[in-house]
Parts: sequence; structure tokens; C-alpha cells
Amino acid sequence: MGSKYPRSLRVCLPRWALVLEATFILIFFFYTSYDTSRKDQKTLVETYRAFQDVTVVAALGMGFLASSLRRYNWSSVAFSLFLLVLGVQWALLLHGFLEDFSTGKVVITLLSIQLATMSAMSVLISLGAILGKANLLQLAVMVPLEVTAFSTMRMVNRRFLNIDDHSNMMHIYMFAAYFGLTVAYCLSRGLSSGTQEKDRTATSPSLFAMLGTLFLWTFWPSFNCALLNDPNERKNAVFNTYYALAVSTVTATSVSAWAHPQGKINMTHIHNAVLAGGVAVGSSCHLITSPWLAMVLGFVAGLISSAGAECLPVCFNQVLGVHDTCGVYYTFGLPSLLGGITYVVLLTLQISWTKNTTTGHQVLYSEALRMAVVFSLVSGFLTVSSFGCWILSKSIQEKQSLFKNKTTSFHCCPPLFATNTHYSKVS
Repeated sequence: MGSKYPRSLRVCLPRWALVLEATFILIFFFYTSYDTSRKDQKTLVETYRAFQDVTVVAALGMGFLASSLRRYNWSSVAFSLFLLVLGVQWALLLHGFLEDFSTGKVVITLLSIQLATMSAMSVLISLGAILGKANLLQLAVMVPLEVTAFSTMRMVNRRFLNIDDHSNMMHIYMFAAYFGLTVAYCLSRGLSSGTQEKDRTATSPSLFAMLGTLFLWTFWPSFNCALLNDPNERKNAVFNTYYALAVSTVTATSVSAWAHPQGKINMTHIHNAVLAGGVAVGSSCHLITSPWLAMVLGFVAGLISSAGAECLPVCFNQVLGVHDTCGVYYTFGLPSLLGGITYVVLLTLQISWTKNTTTGHQVLYSEALRMAVVFSLVSGFLTVSSFGCWILSKSIQEKQSLFKNKTTSFHCCPPLFATNTHYSKVS
């Protein structure tokens, strides 16, 4: 038997992907050029190292982190890579058009590719909230819309609120979390109760998800300091991110064993809560001058994320009707709120200690935090309701019709290249 994908999906996916890629090629042909200036070789090498680390975080870390579902383990890695490369190309063009298009050409540098990779990572974070509820075609449509919303928010923050690149980029955790939750809320309302079976995990996928966690844990300091230019700030960012991650790991492991009746460790906590420290310290990692504060942040973030993993799924599913597949809210959403509040407090204390009463940067950053939440919620709703994303709602009708026909081989997000039904049979 053939794949259970609807014929419309099998036809639309390659057409949409190839048309989108052809459009990118034409835009790159007419409006882009490489940077021909000669720069210091040492600076180039340092930028390339940071670029490599960011790529590992995005491609390997986020790809394997989303592989914990039994029905979606291998597909998630390929899907994540596919979405990442689409997002990077579009983010690179957007950055050039919105920021520096005075010469009529988008000048491509290694730093601009790094910025584009970090921007495209917002899609991979949001993917965790809608995993299993959207197929690859729907996700491919979502990529340019989410990257556009995130890049526009960054431009507004930089031009009107004077937020620096590092602090601006650290809004990615909050933006991507709330964007994904908004789309998940719209999609979850039409899901049949039978789709909850597709949430089950297995041992092997959990091991691969742990591999993604290890990649993220190892390279998270590089991601947090990638846009800092001052050597002392970069050093502080690396140290503080490491301390926060270390403490959140100990906290998450301890709380997980404590909460289990038999003292066992829940792998869901380990996959997500150990990373909460890196998220919480992201905005303020360069301002913290003593390791104890980063460790406190990691401790609190680990507690919040572990408690969220234990309590929030029931609240979200039954009360709010939001089906957060991979726990994006307690992995990125709550820790990023903690990090934003900490950054505002640190700025306020720094201003009071230096007696600088003319600086209102903490007020501007507070506005930027609110703007990140508003942008994510509004753009998430627009993504689902816009004409270009009619496919997002169409999947609900397909799923309902399949369940009405009592189809047992339906996969809520089957592998793209599956040709036999053995990929989607319930074991």
C-alpha cells in the first residue's frame, strides 16, 4: 500500500519547496553579493568558530531534542534540518533588506549568516510545541512567516528602543515559545482525542533526544556569547552560562528523582529542565560578575522547569486546551521570563550604583519584553488565520476524517518519504 499522506500533500510539498527555493535563488542572483573587504584573519577565525557552534546548536541540538516521540524520532532530525536551511536563507535576505540595503545589494558576511542561523532557530524552538500536529508542508509554510515576524521585531527593538544585538537576539526564547504555543492552541482545538496516543515515547528515541540535549548543553555558552564583541563580556557570558547550566542540571535531576514515587529519574525532565539555566541566564550573562548569581539563576530555572514539566501538561491540555508536545513553555517560555526580569533588575542596580540617572535602558528593555510577547502572540494567530496558511487548518479536517473512518495506520506526522504503511502502524 502507498503512503497515507493525502495526494494534495504529496503534490503540494515538492511544488512549494521548489518554488520557494527557486525564488530564493533569483533574489540572491539580483540582490546579493559577497563581502570583498579584507579583514583580520584572527577575527575571521573567531567568527567562524562561533558560527560552527551556533550551527551545531541549531542543526544537531534542536534536531535530536525533538526526536523523543516514538512516531516521530527519525523524521524530526530531517525535518529540523529542512526547516533550518529554509529559514536561514530567508532570514539572511530579510536582515539585508531591513537593515542595510542602501547600496541596492545585500552584502553577505560570515556574521550575517550567523545571525540568520540564530534567527531561523526560532522555528526549531516553536516546532517542539506543534510536533505531531503539523506535517512538513505546514511547517514549510510557517518558516517564512515566523522568521519574518521575528526579524521585524528585532528591527523595531533596535531602531526605536535602541536594544543591542545580544539582548535583542536573546528574545528568541520567549518569542519562539509563545509563537509555538499560539499555533499549538489553534491546532489543538481540532484534534481528535485519539491523537494523544501519538505522544508516547520509547527508549531509543529518548536516547537520541538526550543526545540533542548534550549538544545543546555543550554549545549553549557559545550561543549566548555569539553576538558579544567585548572580550570581558564574552568571558563572563561563557562562565555564567556554564555555571547556570551545571546547577540547573543538578536541580532537575534531583527534583525528578524526588518527585517519582520510586525515586526514578524522568527523562522528560532531563531532556528539558537541564537546559533551563542556559535560557534564564541568556540576557544577563554578560552583566553578571560573580558566579553565585548565575548559579542561583540556574537553580531557580531548574526548579521552575521541573515543576512545569510535572504540572503544566495537565493544566494546558485539560484547562487551556493547549497541547504543548515537547514542553516548550517550561523549557524556554518560563525560564526566558525569569531571565528577562533578572536583566531588568541588574540594569536597575547597575544604574543606581553608578548614579547614572539619565539612563532609561531598563525601561526600554521592559518594553522590548512586552513587545516580544505581543509580537509572538499576534504573529502566531496570523500564521494560522492567514490565507497563505490555509494548510494549517486543513490538516485538522484530514485527521478527523481519518479517525472517523477508524484508520489504525494513521500517523499524526508521518515520515515524509514513507512508502509503506509499516512506518505508521501502532505497535
